Amino acid sequence: LMNAAVAQGVEPAQVAQHCDSVSLCFSKICLSPCGAVLAGCREFVTEAWPVRKQLPKGMWQAGVLAAAAHLGLQCTEVTLHRDRNNAQRLAEGIHVLDSPLWTISLAAVGTNTVMVDVQKAWTSLLELCNRLCAINEEEVAETGQAVSVLLLPWSAWTVCTVWHCNTSALDTELARRKLEFMARKCQE
Repeated sequence: LMNAAVAQGVEPAQVAQHCDSVSLCFSKICLSPCGAVLAGCREFVTEAWPVRKQLPKGMWQAGVLAAAAHLGLQCTEVTLHRDRNNAQRLAEGIHVLDSPLWTISLAAVGTNTVMVDVQKAWTSLLELCNRLCAINEEEVAETGQAVSVLLLPWSAWTVCTVWHCNTSALDTELARRKLEFMARKCQE
């Protein structure tokens, strides 16, 4: 919800108006150690309220965690914009590589998520993910960096990359360089 609102340049309420209920996880959007909020019509919330009591051990000191979420929410918009910009930078970097190994639709990058279509030149998508995660001596010697890129296999030949509040512009550039290194080595 929050990433979609940032990508569209609208308030979250404008996106949520089309939903019956909304749940936000504070650890994902604002670095809070835990916590979430559930919103919906009065009847929905009335029905959901007793369910929380059925869950194991409620948090007695929830106010401390609420304070962390409140503080994090104050900088969420800046963080989400930064994550979106980093995702776009990597997508543009992959596109510029013009590698026969993978393709990307720049128009499809709207939030903090980038989907990369991998060509069937690879034995498997798992092999690609393992090679991007691994660090080898030749890469370190050539690039001067030891970089591990974690990708999520999304479908048979698509991987998903996601940016979050702990991923910097430098991390994004290092990931782009790793992909460039791999593309070059595979073409050799």
